[in-house]
Amino acid sequence: MSGAGGRRRLAVVTGAGRGLGAALVDRLAAGNWDVIACVRTPRVPAGPDRVVTVVQDVRDPVGAALLAAVGERPVDALVNNAGVGAPGRPLAECDPQSILHAVDVNVAGPLRLTQALLPRLTAAPAPIVVNVTSRLGSLSAQAAGEFAGRSTSYAYRISKAAQNMLTIALAQELAGRVRCWAVHPGSLTTAMGVAGAATSPERAADRLAELLDSADPASPRYLSLDGSERDGPELAW
Repeated sequence: MSGAGGRRRLAVVTGAGRGLGAALVDRLAAGNWDVIACVRTPRVPAGPDRVVTVVQDVRDPVGAALLAAVGERPVDALVNNAGVGAPGRPLAECDPQSILHAVDVNVAGPLRLTQALLPRLTAAPAPIVVNVTSRLGSLSAQAAGEFAGRSTSYAYRISKAAQNMLTIALAQELAGRVRCWAVHPGSLTTAMGVAGAATSPERAADRLAELLDSADPASPRYLSLDGSERDGPELAW
């Protein structure tokens, strides 16, 4: 699906150096998208001509390289995919600094990107911000004990719960201008994946790309890429 007047749409994807982010960049570039792929460390440019790779650590202020790559173009989709996890530890071994680090990446990072790109997002006809979240950040699911048997860090659960709140706050402020969705990628076969994960990054990227084509005006919205029929706010909030 093209933008208005056949315009190629523009997506900005963070955490594009590997896993879901890298797979999504390839999937979008193969369709009718131009993509700005944000990576944390420099690397040799590779991939389709429709992809511009820039170094942008989401812990830092949005830099001149990313802003120059966007230029005056409308940004149709911002996918805040960059994230960090932490090993599960009991309270006695929990380092509070790990929580602050996770919040900086998983919460302040998406806020920085959305804040900096907001003028370009609102210039697009149907812009969307996607925050890649996790069911482990669901207060209701955690309180119900759905993941009681899973060793998950304080840092990851707390930061993903805060990221879900960020999605809600953005959706409320930007209502009618920018759609804001929280998307759970499912159990991915990546470095951050859990044992027994069965969904490849490529398959999840296909599903996420389909969502970016959706005209659903709902905002906020919570979805899962693993095909679960239990999608809904109760799993995120």
